[in-house]
Amino acid sequence: MNLKLEMIVLPVSDIDRAKAFYEKVGFRLDVDHTANEDFRIVHFTPPGSECSIIFGEGMTPIAPGSFQGLYLIVSDIEEARAELTGRGIEVSEIFHDAGGVFHGHEGGDVTHRGPGQERLAGLHPERASYGSFLTFSDPDGNGWVLQEVSQRLPGR
Repeated sequence: MNLKLEMIVLPVSDIDRAKAFYEKVGFRLDVDHTANEDFRIVHFTPPGSECSIIFGEGMTPIAPGSFQGLYLIVSDIEEARAELTGRGIEVSEIFHDAGGVFHGHEGGDVTHRGPGQERLAGLHPERASYGSFLTFSDPDGNGWVLQEVSQRLPGR
């Protein structure tokens, strides 16, 4: 049986503000539909992704900003950072982990740190696939991670 992750329901507080943000990031707007005053759905897909996000009115009881560690994979993290900052998106500096162990959440910022691990500035020293990251958050604080993957692990 194949199971594909298709959609993530994202908790946001202001639908139009979130819509403007994800358009600015470069996600493709697929649907913006209002059924009535209690139900509106906005559906976006990141470029190159088969998985989408949806948000809106009447979608989820989860508190806005609760999602952390939503991963977006890029082949060149420096290029991705330049594009996002060029679009006016506030992103972290590129970082890597001292020991390659990740992740956790501290104070609204997605971090990559296990016990005894340090988050170090800059690209992974060997530019290893899966080794370099940056983060950004939407206006509600939902946290995204960009991870550079240049060569997939076997079976992926």
